[in-house]
Amino acid sequence: MSEQDGKPAAAGDDKAPAPEKEPSQDKEEKTAEDGDAAAADKKEEEPPKEMRAVVLTGFGGLKSVKVLKKPEPTLGEGEVLVRVRACGLNFQDLMARQGAIDSPPKTPFILGFECAGEVAEVGEGVENFKVGDRVVALPEYRAWAELVAVPAKYVYPIPDGMSFLDAAAITMNYIVAYILVFELGGVASGKSLVLHSAGGGVGQAVAQLCRTVDDVTVFGVASKGKHEALTAGGSLTHVLERGGDYASEVRKVAPEGVDLVLDCLCGEECNRGYNLLKPMGRYILYGSSNVVTGETRSLLSVAKSWWQVDKVSPIKLFEESKSIGGFNLRHLMYQQNGAPYVQGIVSKVFDLWKEGKIKPVVDSTWALEDVPEAMQKMHDRKNIGKIVLDPNMEPKPKPATPAKGKAKGGDKDDKKKEEEKKEEDKKEEKKEENGEQAAPAENAEKEASS
Repeated sequence: MSEQDGKPAAAGDDKAPAPEKEPSQDKEEKTAEDGDAAAADKKEEEPPKEMRAVVLTGFGGLKSVKVLKKPEPTLGEGEVLVRVRACGLNFQDLMARQGAIDSPPKTPFILGFECAGEVAEVGEGVENFKVGDRVVALPEYRAWAELVAVPAKYVYPIPDGMSFLDAAAITMNYIVAYILVFELGGVASGKSLVLHSAGGGVGQAVAQLCRTVDDVTVFGVASKGKHEALTAGGSLTHVLERGGDYASEVRKVAPEGVDLVLDCLCGEECNRGYNLLKPMGRYILYGSSNVVTGETRSLLSVAKSWWQVDKVSPIKLFEESKSIGGFNLRHLMYQQNGAPYVQGIVSKVFDLWKEGKIKPVVDSTWALEDVPEAMQKMHDRKNIGKIVLDPNMEPKPKPATPAKGKAKGGDKDDKKKEEEKKEEDKKEEKKEENGEQAAPAENAEKEASS
């Protein structure tokens, strides 16, 4: 053996052989590896976290709207995860439920286009938001849930001092109203306009924005039951009855006509609105709520609404010096690359709120479970201002229902059975009494014979 072989390996010698592992050490390491693998498998098998959401299970009536448990959304690149504190209800939600809106997603899907809350998580590539920021969002569907993932371009910071409820009530309605009044309508001092659905969320927003300009005359058309409240509000110059001959009433005050007509109804109102315009006047259609006549979609109502509209030639517009326009916020944002433009409008609206010039009118607040009732109220046009949903609100107590399996008229059947049982009990009692009387007689006969 050489001298080198006989020396022990020096400390730090790279060529020194590694100490041999004890069999027990290999076993411990293998057990640890198996444990890590089992933990990883268990983690993969864990079900996804769930949240409450308002789901449309099928196009149609109110029974198709249900609060269900759904998996929490996964965050994609460029998206913001919002923990929802308040949601806005709009007429297009009713149209989506019926399938009367263009290109709806396949059912089931989560309803809602508007919500406000806190940023719970920020996706890759998002730089203008951080966790904890107070925001309002306008996603294309999926807003009526406890959590929603929204592209950052549809998310806007809420001003200090504005509540989540007010943010959900103001954003979409006032975006639409601002564009109608100032961007498309050109409202200025001395102008006049006819406003349909003056008691709704957008109607109230239009009326308030018009009051920020001196000497603007607003003819508000609304259901008779809303007139007292709308008159007391003071935002409308004249309140006219929906369904009545409001055109004649307008002519009495403004014989030459009006500068602007804002129509969210469609149908025959298009013709009346156009005919009320003075030269250089503008008619703008921004909705078609007349197609929603019942709880479910009616193809007859849709056809009737559109066939009632007169076809106006550009030559007629040229000769009469009038304009016809249209506006669809949903299309502008999601299909026509209008997100940057809308973001600028949101800033202008929030500035007006900070200055105290506008304040959203909230009609009522509802729990997610009570959405069908809230929808019915809007469908009946009984709301004055915005209807808001609160995910943290307790639902209204539901009336007691008969036990499962009872047929109609079950109470009568139960009563009949109870009466029959009483009769049987009486018969049994009578038999027992007769038996007791017969027993002594039999005994007496036996004693006599003996």
